[in-house]
Amino acid sequence: MRFATYEYRNRRQVAVVEEDGTLYPLPGVSSLTGLLAERGSLHELLDAGSAKPDVPTGPHVSDVRLLPPLQPPTVRDFVTFEEHVEGVRKSVDGAAGVPEQWYAAPTFYFANPYAVYGPHDDIPVPPGSSVLDFELEVAAVIGKEGRDLTPEHARDHIVGYTVFNDWSARDLQSAEMKVGLGPCKGKDTATTLGPYLVTADELERYRDADGFLRLALTAEVNGQVVGKDLLSNMSWTFEEMVAYASRGTVVRPGDVLGSGTCGNGGCLAELWGVRGEQDPAPLKPGDTVTLTAEGIGSVSNTVVSGVDPVPVPAGRRRSRERP
Repeated sequence: MRFATYEYRNRRQVAVVEEDGTLYPLPGVSSLTGLLAERGSLHELLDAGSAKPDVPTGPHVSDVRLLPPLQPPTVRDFVTFEEHVEGVRKSVDGAAGVPEQWYAAPTFYFANPYAVYGPHDDIPVPPGSSVLDFELEVAAVIGKEGRDLTPEHARDHIVGYTVFNDWSARDLQSAEMKVGLGPCKGKDTATTLGPYLVTADELERYRDADGFLRLALTAEVNGQVVGKDLLSNMSWTFEEMVAYASRGTVVRPGDVLGSGTCGNGGCLAELWGVRGEQDPAPLKPGDTVTLTAEGIGSVSNTVVSGVDPVPVPAGRRRSRERP
């Protein structure tokens, strides 16, 4: 089953999406995050979707503004593709290979839940950046709360999946990471989710013998394919990622966990690292990025001019005087 959140005639609604794009709005539901908080198991969500009317009561998906499928309380973005790590590390940090520590655990950082965009929204260039990049990912969505989960138990907590674009200001990211803490403003202004939340049962037919989802992934810039990969090239399964995320804490309904960027052109920076030059060029206003995940759908966003950065002074070198 596929769930969409959309805006139509100044109203926000949640609907089940049929194969032909017909929308069946769920009566009284305007937030998928809220619905998950009330009915977060896969079985309960499917029951809620099955309560749709027998005849369509909503418009066609082409006639509405699709919003992000949900507004997540938290967004964890992992890095689970070796090929991506290898290429981007060379591009951003000038280092070669994959750090041995990377294999120890599925590392992630927290992205900004207040900067989530819909599948066809325009994306402004981050303030102060001139090296904008996309990142092709798939995200798992948590349906019910869990703590200290095993990978086996984690599967019951994943309610569905969506396409995830982790927009990245590579020039800001490269400067920030010299501090040794991780990305901040380089990853802080835009994340695309969409076009729908596809329930976990829909993708079971793609699962391979090792537990990975074998989905074809494609990235295009202005209609030209720049990257192709398989989601099954991840080094950890989504269930293992959820288990690690829940260690010593909780995952809750609506939490989003990104796979990390796929390899073989899943972002421009990987290609820059491999080729030794910025080819293709960084994204600029007017460029359209289309990311597709088999079994889930496509998001397509156009880059637009952003705002100038608000000035903040450099840190002061203090005397370290003591009382």
